[in-house]
Amino acid sequence: MPIPANFRNRLSLPVIGAPMFIASTPDLVIEQCKAGIVGSFPALNARPQAKLDEWLTRIREELAAYAAANPGVPVAPYAVNQIAHVSNDRLAQDMETCVRHQVPLIITSLRPPREIVEAAHSYGGLVFHDVISVRHARKAAEQGVDGIIAVCAGAGGHAGMASPFALVREIRQFFGGTIVLSGAMSSGADVLAALALGADMAYIGTRFLATREANVLDEYKQMIVDSTSDDIVYTSLFTGVKGNYLKKSVAAAGLDGDNLPEADKSKMNFGSGGNMEKKAWRDIWSAGQGAGNIHEVLPTRELVARMVREYDDARRLVGAA
Repeated sequence: MPIPANFRNRLSLPVIGAPMFIASTPDLVIEQCKAGIVGSFPALNARPQAKLDEWLTRIREELAAYAAANPGVPVAPYAVNQIAHVSNDRLAQDMETCVRHQVPLIITSLRPPREIVEAAHSYGGLVFHDVISVRHARKAAEQGVDGIIAVCAGAGGHAGMASPFALVREIRQFFGGTIVLSGAMSSGADVLAALALGADMAYIGTRFLATREANVLDEYKQMIVDSTSDDIVYTSLFTGVKGNYLKKSVAAAGLDGDNLPEADKSKMNFGSGGNMEKKAWRDIWSAGQGAGNIHEVLPTRELVARMVREYDDARRLVGAA
């Protein structure tokens, strides 16, 4: 089961920090990469569009300087998330910027357009596509993606309902590329469990919301620390696609988290957080079911170092069983 060749010897842990609206900026991405996991951010977080060039320049230069000053320390590649939806009128321009900077990994969401695969492959870049079903995974494989991210039950933000035991193994039956598992993971032991299921890497978002570098309010971080899996609501109301959100933030917006209507996906704008007055990501705060295992806000590099220790401890424990 493959980890991409240009990732090898550059990772302290086989993890991708999931791209998170608003929260993921160069501050978080750079710290994730310095810690030895792939850092990523949505292109739409860079506003206005010209800022994307500035962000990519900063990320590339700071990581190169850090690698030069710390030979032998794994410095991971970075990724940019592209929302392939009709409401994203920046997609072509953002991809031109990514091609110019030769972004190592493009993560596509909603639709895996072949033109993005072709653009990334033109300079040796990779494309991973996130999916919530086998049907979506087959379509992504047909488009020539290098990796498939299986977004399973309990993941923060847009997420599916499939069990990782079912989805990962079924995708592996027809896909020989990199498989990344997403859904309610927050520790190094969780990463090892993902590999045991047959995934090549883990995709972790919510745990990195509760870090010092995440670009969200301190109240948001504290709400994650104070929440359990019972405090997560799964709804399509805010963006038109089913996703997981903190019920307490839904209540703070004046809504009943236990009685939310369904939304019309065709009328939603994914780049703006939906067409309601209360916006997803800004007012309605996302989190996965793993929130109940998050008990403090940490610096990113300290968190990853702890996850590495947890991963090694879990390996020893399993080996002793």
